[in-house]
Amino acid sequence: MSEKFKGKYRNESARLQNWDYGSDAAYFITICTKDREHYFGEIQKGKMQVSPAGAIAHALWFEIKNHAKNIELGEFVVMPNHVHGILILDGNNDIANIGRDVACNVPTETETPNQKNEQMTAISPKSNTISSIIRSYKSAVTKYCNRLELTFAWQPRFHDHIIRNDESFHRISEYIKNNPANWHEDKFY
Repeated sequence: MSEKFKGKYRNESARLQNWDYGSDAAYFITICTKDREHYFGEIQKGKMQVSPAGAIAHALWFEIKNHAKNIELGEFVVMPNHVHGILILDGNNDIANIGRDVACNVPTETETPNQKNEQMTAISPKSNTISSIIRSYKSAVTKYCNRLELTFAWQPRFHDHIIRNDESFHRISEYIKNNPANWHEDKFY
């Protein structure tokens, strides 16, 4: 990790390097709360009992389809300190690669503000990609929790897994569906 950006070390991306995250595929997403605090509620007798923050996280997940194009929502669950969900992008391939070949060089002192804006556009997540969808979701949950003065925070990143076949899709869907009942065995417990 020797590459630097503006004199500071950068974290390596957790994303698959050669994959276009705007491509048609099913994605298994896990988003954790900061320090894995139980902001979203508790598991009681194998069922999730959501807190007000958990209710917001639950409701806003279903709003994703109203704010992103060409998306279907698969199985989803809110857990005490994380959410699991499947996002299915279908129909993006015609537009997903527009502007993807722009070089990602660090702006220099001699570049104009417009050139810097173009550079930021080139390195920012493209619209209707998994990163931009999750960023919007996390932002909306945070915004509504803040409005209600609920203590809440996300961890900075999220985990994704590209689902590559029907068997994996069904296995992951069952895992999500049964997650509350199996909470004591969960790695986030």
